[in-house]
Amino acid sequence: MDEERETLQRIVSTLVNKNDEIHNFIDMLNHTIANVQVNSSNAISELDEEFDGLYSVLHEMKGSMANTIQQEEARKIQALQDQLTQCSHALESSEELLELAVQSLDIKNPVELLEASRQIKDSVTVASAFRLSLKPKVSDSMTHMMVDFALEKRMLQAVKFLPVPKAPEIDVAACLVADNCITISWRMPEEDSRIDHFVLEYRKTNFDGLPRLKGEQRWELVDYIKATQYTLSGLKFDTKYMNLRVQACNKAVAGEYSDPVTLETKAFLFSLDSTSSHLNLKVEDTYVEWDPTGGKGQEKIKGKENKNSNTASPKRSTNSPRASARGGRDRFAGESYTVLGDTAVESGQHYWEVRAQKDCKSYSVGVTYRNPGKFDQLGKTNSSWCIHINNWLQTTLSAKHNNKAKTLDTPVPDRIGVYCDFDGGQLSFYNASSKALLHTFRAKFTQPLLPGFMIWCGGLTVSTGLQVPRAVKTLQKSENGLGGSTSSLNNA
Repeated sequence: MDEERETLQRIVSTLVNKNDEIHNFIDMLNHTIANVQVNSSNAISELDEEFDGLYSVLHEMKGSMANTIQQEEARKIQALQDQLTQCSHALESSEELLELAVQSLDIKNPVELLEASRQIKDSVTVASAFRLSLKPKVSDSMTHMMVDFALEKRMLQAVKFLPVPKAPEIDVAACLVADNCITISWRMPEEDSRIDHFVLEYRKTNFDGLPRLKGEQRWELVDYIKATQYTLSGLKFDTKYMNLRVQACNKAVAGEYSDPVTLETKAFLFSLDSTSSHLNLKVEDTYVEWDPTGGKGQEKIKGKENKNSNTASPKRSTNSPRASARGGRDRFAGESYTVLGDTAVESGQHYWEVRAQKDCKSYSVGVTYRNPGKFDQLGKTNSSWCIHINNWLQTTLSAKHNNKAKTLDTPVPDRIGVYCDFDGGQLSFYNASSKALLHTFRAKFTQPLLPGFMIWCGGLTVSTGLQVPRAVKTLQKSENGLGGSTSSLNNA
């Protein structure tokens, strides 16, 4: 009976997942249909703009060339009119000379005839009619102003839609997620010399399947990538996965997106649990600060808020997915100025960093099992491990576990990196800047671990959503290769 019930539960789970996938695919299809309609309308609008632009250029060219023809016409007519005027004046002068010569023929006196003949001869010599060219200065031809658009017509008739770049193919095997960076590589399905650049889009998600349309963050864009590889750096991995896709662009048009890929971020994300922190600590998300007022002012304000509200504080809600990590603990009290993370480490390898303020007098960074006593201090029980920094008269750094301490002969770093390998039974502390190893605890962890922090005077800032740095992974391999001969404190 139980076996059949378990089989049915597996079938139900499988069907639920499959239905969820189909719903997501239906949403994607509807979204694609809407995009096809919008993009088609945009394409027609752009086509109208291109043809209107072409018409405008042709109309402008026609006007310019017609103006040139008219100017040539005016130039020729003016030249011919000037020549016509000269001819008219020459003809008028020639006719006067002709009339004078005819009249001179009737002179009877030889002396007068000789004088008249001499004067007429001199006038004819300088007459404009004999210096006038009887050939038009310009021709009536306008063939040099003709155009032939036969070639352009053939070119226009050959115009087709621009070649759209094909979708790139993401090389998942070459993609790398490390040091809170993602390096993504891709290639074109075939060589395309017209590719000008690539566009990379990415977004965070908590789903490992195909990218969803509903309830997801918006795509972030990186434009004008010239190579076929790009590294996104300085990321905070506050989700389990990252969706990525790439499109190729030529000078005029962008191609289709590549098939999206989903890469696992493998980062440990937590906040500080203010509901169980010591009253002398002021906690906000990933920051904790010593509060010498003992939190009395805060408690008064919170008391007034709670009286005026019928709803429970979100941070205290037992329906929170992280509520199980808190386990209904009482606030730390006495000299245990402690605050814990709200998410437990139950398996795998994880990494986070802590930065202390310069005026921080004393603080501890480590891990503890889920339910420490409210007076327990980190490193003073057999269920907690930490390194402790004391900045009073002189600065000291020590490793603590089970009420035993070991002084570490190394400078105190500005930032401390914490590496926890739950399954491998290893807790290491590093200089977060140089990745130099400070200390390593080795233990067989039998319960989930919570990040823990103790502070007296000053403040601590915790950086979560980080990946295990490659330098730390390399050091771990080297350390393990040496047979575990790293500095460690004996475990109880």
